[in-house]
Amino acid sequence: MHLAELNIGRLIAPTDDPRVAEFMDNLDRINGLGKRMPGFVWMMEGSGEPGTGNTEAKIDGDPQFVANLTVWADFPSLRTYVFDTLHARFMKRRAEWFERMTDQHFVMWPVPVGHKPTLSEALARLEDLKRDGDTPAAFGWGWARANLGGTSPDAAPDIA
Repeated sequence: MHLAELNIGRLIAPTDDPRVAEFMDNLDRINGLGKRMPGFVWMMEGSGEPGTGNTEAKIDGDPQFVANLTVWADFPSLRTYVFDTLHARFMKRRAEWFERMTDQHFVMWPVPVGHKPTLSEALARLEDLKRDGDTPAAFGWGWARANLGGTSPDAAPDIA
C-alpha cells in the first residue's frame, strides 16, 4: 500500500492577485522539491502551466479553493517533505496566503500501489474523517504518527 494525502485551502485572493503572488510564484519550486523527494509517487496536476501548480482543481467551483493531492510510498517520506524541507517554511507562512480553515481540511489514507486517487475520492475520504474521526481508512497527523510512525501503510493495523 501507498499513502495518499489531500490538503485543501482557500486563498485570500484570486491566484493573479498580488496578495498571493509570492505563494503562486513558488508553487513550481515547492512542488518540484516534493517530486524529487525519496518516497514521492504521484501528484494531481493542473494544466502544467508554470506558476499554476494545481490551482485549476477548484472545489465547488470556487476559484480560490485549491487542493493538493499526492501519493507517497510511506508516511515517513511524506512527513519528511512536509516538516523537514523548504516546504515547512512556506507552510508556516500559510496565514499570509490562505483563509483560516475552521473545518477539517487535511486527510491521509492508504491506497493500492499504482492507484492515483481522484479529487472526488479524496474529498470523500475527507468527509469520512470529518464524520467518523480518525480510522485506518481516513486519518490525520496524530493517528499517522501513532500508528505509522516509521512504517509503511502496510504495517498499520487493519488498513482498509
